[in-house]
Amino acid sequence: MLFPDLPADARLWVFTAERALSPAEQGRLRDTIARFVAQWTSHGRPVPGGVALAENRFVLVAAHLAGGVSGCGIDSLVHAVEEAGRAMGLEWVDGLQVVFRDTDGDLRVLPRLTFRQRVRDGAITTATPVFVTTLDTVGDLRDGGLERPAGMTWHGRTFRLPEPA
Repeated sequence: MLFPDLPADARLWVFTAERALSPAEQGRLRDTIARFVAQWTSHGRPVPGGVALAENRFVLVAAHLAGGVSGCGIDSLVHAVEEAGRAMGLEWVDGLQVVFRDTDGDLRVLPRLTFRQRVRDGAITTATPVFVTTLDTVGDLRDGGLERPAGMTWHGRTFRLPEPA
């Protein structure tokens, strides 16, 4: 179980690398972000949290602080993750992209417009595995995981996905 020391209502942020990371890169990235989390504060209060990596591509950061993490605290997290990526020559996928698993089992990243066209072409259905990078809490992650059938996510509602043939 990810983040066993944090409650279900702990806040979650998911960052997606633009490419798969080697084991060495994963270790370096995890260590760098874990050092930030160990010193993370929000309005002078320590932010208890943790970091995990998934699918050689996703960085998950969770935190639980009474009253929540402030906007400045969130900004410092985002800057730390962006800087860690820059130091490794790594770009991050923005929220206007969709991450899914293709029929060969490979992770793909497409702009929403291209994803929509693939839906129209019948290449993407309610059964297509997608990665829900908009999860808000550790409980959301525990309840359904990061990877889910598209028909069970916002992707299914937004893109009006067809059932598989």
